[in-house]
Amino acid sequence: MAPCIGFLLEATLAFPPDHNKDALIHGLPVPLSAENRLGEDLAASRVDHVPLIKSVNLSTPAAARTGIDKRPVTEPVEVRAPGPKGIGGSGLVGDRIHKLKHHGGDDQAVYAYAREDLDLWAAELGRPLTDGMFGENLTTTGIDVTNALIGERWRIGAQLVLEVSVPRIPCSVFASWMDERGWVKTFTQRAIPGAYLRVITPGTVTAGDSVDVVDRPEHDVTIGLAFRALTTERDLLPRLLAADALPEEAKEDARKRWVRGTL
Repeated sequence: MAPCIGFLLEATLAFPPDHNKDALIHGLPVPLSAENRLGEDLAASRVDHVPLIKSVNLSTPAAARTGIDKRPVTEPVEVRAPGPKGIGGSGLVGDRIHKLKHHGGDDQAVYAYAREDLDLWAAELGRPLTDGMFGENLTTTGIDVTNALIGERWRIGAQLVLEVSVPRIPCSVFASWMDERGWVKTFTQRAIPGAYLRVITPGTVTAGDSVDVVDRPEHDVTIGLAFRALTTERDLLPRLLAADALPEEAKEDARKRWVRGTL
C-alpha cells in the first residue's frame, strides 16, 4: 500500500480479539486505553496558520453530469440541516446533489477538504486542482481535516456550528469526474478522504470565515482512522465504536465488515 499523506503514525490500540468481535456484532462499547496524541502533534507541526474557510463551493446550474462539479462563490451561503438521506440533499442552500439515495442528508450535509491536501494531490497528479475540484463545499486552510475527530465541532464565522461525522468513501462517479486511471484505488490508498459534517447550529458561511474547534470528544477516532477501518484495515473496525457521533449507517457497515471477516 502506498503511504498515507497527512498522518501515518497513529499507534494501534490493542484489544482482546474475542471481545472485539462480540462488541462489534452486538453494539457493546469497546474500552480504550490512554489516548495517543501523536497525531495531534503531527497536525500542530503541519498547520502553522489560522484555520480559515478559503473557499465556499456550490454545484453549477449547468452541472448536469455530477454534483461533484462545484465552483467557488463569493456571496454568503446559508447552511442548515437538509433532512435525512434519501430526502434531504446538501446542507448548503443552492447546492445540488444528484443521487439522494447515496449522498447528502443530515450526516453528509457539508463536505470539507483541506487546500493543503489538494496541493499535495496536484503535485502528485501533475495538474492544477481548483477549489471545489473534489466536490467539497468548504475548502479549508490551516486545519488538518484528516486528523479531525469524529464528533469534533467547528464554529465557522459568528454562528454556524458543524460536527465532523464520517469520511468520504470514493465512488465510480468521483473516478469518472477525475478522469485518472485507477483513481478509486489511488484515493483509497492515500487515505486523505476529507470529512462530511452535520449541521448543529445553522448559519451562513463565506470565504474568509474563521474556523474554531469548540469541542473535541474523549476518543481517538479520527477521519483518517475511520476511513482506513472502513476500507483497507479491518482490524481497526472495533475502535470505531468509541465514536458515538459516527452515523448509524457507518456503524452498521463496520459490523457487517467485521462479521464477514470472521466467518
